[in-house]
Amino acid sequence: MAPQREWFEKDYYKVLGVPDDAPAKEITKAYRKLARQYHPDANPGDKGAEERFKDISAAYDVVGDEAKRKEYDEVRKLGPMGGGFGASGPGGFSGTFTEGDLSDLLSGVFSGAAGRSRRRGATATRGTGPLRGADLNAELTMSFEDAAHGITTALQLVSDAACSTCHGNGAKPGTTPRLCQACGGRGVRDDNQGFFSFSSPCTTCRGTGAIIDEPCPTCRGSGVERRPREVKVRIPAGVADGRTIRLKGRGAPGRNGGPPGDLLVEVHVTPHPDFAREGDDLVTHVPVTYPEAVLGADVRVRRLDGAPVAFKVKPGTHPGQRYRLKGHGIETAKGKGDLVAVVDLVVPREPGGAERRAIEELAKFTPTPRTEVG
Repeated sequence: MAPQREWFEKDYYKVLGVPDDAPAKEITKAYRKLARQYHPDANPGDKGAEERFKDISAAYDVVGDEAKRKEYDEVRKLGPMGGGFGASGPGGFSGTFTEGDLSDLLSGVFSGAAGRSRRRGATATRGTGPLRGADLNAELTMSFEDAAHGITTALQLVSDAACSTCHGNGAKPGTTPRLCQACGGRGVRDDNQGFFSFSSPCTTCRGTGAIIDEPCPTCRGSGVERRPREVKVRIPAGVADGRTIRLKGRGAPGRNGGPPGDLLVEVHVTPHPDFAREGDDLVTHVPVTYPEAVLGADVRVRRLDGAPVAFKVKPGTHPGQRYRLKGHGIETAKGKGDLVAVVDLVVPREPGGAERRAIEELAKFTPTPRTEVG
């Protein structure tokens, strides 16, 4: 991609409020925060906020893209922000600097894009172009069972959406946008700067390539309105608490023909009274009596769906001992987890009659596990 004039003039990192060595995640986080703050729909009639939003979008369009960011960083080292094209030459290189020198220098940075165009008038074209819609965030609370088995549900959102009156083209019903004559519908206008002919967004159509003579009364020509909408969501089986599910193309609509953003749904799962989750395993507690723990017994537990599962408690089982029942846990696309039965020893609080006498008789033959203290 060829360098843009704005790259030599603007510090996009400063626009986003991040250092020039910020990781991609930090840049995206900063962009989303500023975009929400200065979005035109959140600041109706505020021209300053609208211009700030455009600057933020333009900055993220460059430094939010790995390839463009790499080229932009190289330009900053050469241009005014990285030492200037002063009398001593780019990057402090002394001597007279010619068009051929500039072409050779940029060809190394931009894979020969400039070097192959030593003739005057090599053009770098860029308009505002299609803009991807913003990602939206939503939360969904669901039961433990629904999270384990999966569910299709609907989310009720209030967000930006394509205008229901003009269907997103911004023109009053019965009219259509017309081609911008100033830029020929390209959305950009060329500006001859000698060796380069740079392009900048058309000020007549604001980079859209079209003129709306009669704006839509609902969205005022933006093609977007804020309204309630319902989004169907398929939650896969086995989703864990706190997980975020990305729904492609279900976010805010794009601008200038750009694609919509995504919808990010954060899932909250309510606790279950009888089961806990460890990865894809289900954990439940099984009460057993002292004789069952000592002698062993056949017991049954219930799965999450209520079906019984039998297993054998081994003689000499201790409280807290775990028995793993294969394939009765959470089922996901990767397979099935296990059901883990944890043994709880049941001790009678007030034994009476024959039960008490039997326990007293047993105590005579049961050695204490403690060391006697004199």
